[in-house]
Amino acid sequence: MSGKWILVIDDNPQNLKLVRVLLLSEGYQVRTAADAEEGLRILTSFTPRLVLMDLQLPGMDGLELTRRLKSDPALRGVIVIALTAYAMKGDREKALAAGCDDYVSKPINTAGLVKIVATHLARLLPKDAGEKSWSSPAGEVSEARMS
Repeated sequence: MSGKWILVIDDNPQNLKLVRVLLLSEGYQVRTAADAEEGLRILTSFTPRLVLMDLQLPGMDGLELTRRLKSDPALRGVIVIALTAYAMKGDREKALAAGCDDYVSKPINTAGLVKIVATHLARLLPKDAGEKSWSSPAGEVSEARMS
């Protein structure tokens, strides 16, 4: 799955590690960030095909970061999937209104998450579209619940 770059933004170290290991095991290339500000710094030199975005981040939340991504012409085509422990009525609609392409509630169902990621990435245009170089560091909305 060369070229299938994913950025995972989550302030929970266990979730970050779980999702990173899961995606790496599926052949994806993964970068991680622990908050929105770190995510923005990474995005200045790296354009992933997909972002898994925790909505409850310290400082700037995932909804605001998604709005910023979708308002940037260079990043608006990046798929954003909201990951959240909040599954209250209206939360899904808020995420979609902010620009998220999908909404997945925690706890994470590993098989379900892999399927959702693969489905969204399969919809993309040319393999090399949108990716900036990166050096290694030292539409349809599914209703899948990640439980």
